[in-house]
Amino acid sequence: MLVKTFGSAVSGIDAFTITIEVNISQGIRFFLVGLPDNAVKESQQRIDSALKVSGYKWPGHKIVINMAPADIRKEGAAYDLPLAIGILAASSQIVNHKLGDYLMMGELSLDGSLQAIKGVLPMAIRAKEEGFKGCILPLENAREAAVVNGIDIYGFENIMQVIRFLEDDSSAEAVKVDTAKEFEKGTQVVDFDFSDVKGQESVKRSLEIAAAGGHNLIMIGPPGAGKSMLAKRLASILPPLTLDEALETTKIHSVAGKTSSGPALITQRPFRAPHHTISDVALVGGGSFPQPGEISLSHNGVLFLDELPEFKRTVLEVMRQPLEDRRISISRARFTIDYPASFMLVSSMNPCPCGYFNHPEKKCVCSPGVVQKYLSKISGPLLDRIDLHIEVVPVPFNKLAEAAPAENSIAVRERVIKARKVQSERFKDHEKVHCNAQMSSRQLARYATPDEAGMHILKTAMEKLDLSARAYDRILKVARTIADLEDSAGVRAHHIAEAVQYRSLDRSGWGA
Repeated sequence: MLVKTFGSAVSGIDAFTITIEVNISQGIRFFLVGLPDNAVKESQQRIDSALKVSGYKWPGHKIVINMAPADIRKEGAAYDLPLAIGILAASSQIVNHKLGDYLMMGELSLDGSLQAIKGVLPMAIRAKEEGFKGCILPLENAREAAVVNGIDIYGFENIMQVIRFLEDDSSAEAVKVDTAKEFEKGTQVVDFDFSDVKGQESVKRSLEIAAAGGHNLIMIGPPGAGKSMLAKRLASILPPLTLDEALETTKIHSVAGKTSSGPALITQRPFRAPHHTISDVALVGGGSFPQPGEISLSHNGVLFLDELPEFKRTVLEVMRQPLEDRRISISRARFTIDYPASFMLVSSMNPCPCGYFNHPEKKCVCSPGVVQKYLSKISGPLLDRIDLHIEVVPVPFNKLAEAAPAENSIAVRERVIKARKVQSERFKDHEKVHCNAQMSSRQLARYATPDEAGMHILKTAMEKLDLSARAYDRILKVARTIADLEDSAGVRAHHIAEAVQYRSLDRSGWGA
């Protein structure tokens, strides 16, 4: 008897349907074809044990299973459930009139229980697009998939519950998630608040500018100055995720297996802070079984690289293309996968190996030339993609002891949102430009040309401070954002003057 069940495979952050054809005829051999990997081939032993524990039996006949399309490699143990149900239906141990209505995935334990799997959100989206009535999944994954409205999601703890449901057990209820309510509730939560930070008003101002214009930022300062503390609070002042952004972000984390069993939807902008020992592949994504890297996991959020010069040079260089294109393409001989990578890069570093160069009180013990050598670990092309260079100095005791609360993240976020709305209106006719940081040279000439006094200040700064050529465009972009925060139609002299302050590493002789 020939039976078809339906599963799903993930490529990049999208899924496509896999048709599992099970044919049982006379004989005793077992064949599993359709380019399965070792984990799929090992399903025979898991299914055999799960069926025996559940009161069913492995058919004593010839079994041929084809996983179509046969030219795409099938990976992982998540196909156990559709394979097992297909075998039971083909051997007439269960009725099969519902099988065509549902897409099912799940890993089986030897006792028949269902284990959680990765990537259920893109699977549910694809199932809805292809007209399936619903999805049958492990209970742990059901809420995540139920974010997709308009399709029934059923979560079960073991294969016996799945069988009873397929045999017209009406007691099973679809898992429901009010996506709009879940989204609205989650956006009100702030984990880290700017009010926790004492002092550092100038650095907070620069973070506000970075958030308002989508600018990449680097902070240079001694140990204990508060660089990491400030960076963790940047996500709290970024504009809230839209529902589409939340769904896209959740898809990426679903594919990587990073979603928790709590909230069904990621409603806070991601903040990723990988250790400096990270490898190229872990940062950019890929591997034998391609997975999103830290760059893609920080999509729509912040990627924080602490102690930037300690990262391997090759790791830093792979970020250059994603910072420019906002996407990552992973090419292999048989396939190419695209992952989204629109993120804000925030990094921090000590000014020298000992950490105390330019410290107001402590003396630097590094030998001559060591500071410049330490800074040179960051390449010019990478530095060229960072708009704001901020010097962070330690907070004096009287500031730390202040009882008065600082401005909170909600107040700062309101100004950032207002500035972003101005930019959205400005770039509504430019499909690939959403904020000031993404402006091209032509758009700079159109939207960020300063007035006569501002141009004079910029010319003087370029000559007196010996700023590099790369600083010119960056200063104009940052000045445009400062003007947007003030709701100014044009770029004025004081906007240029403030923007010039944020180019520390471009000044000739810095660190000499």
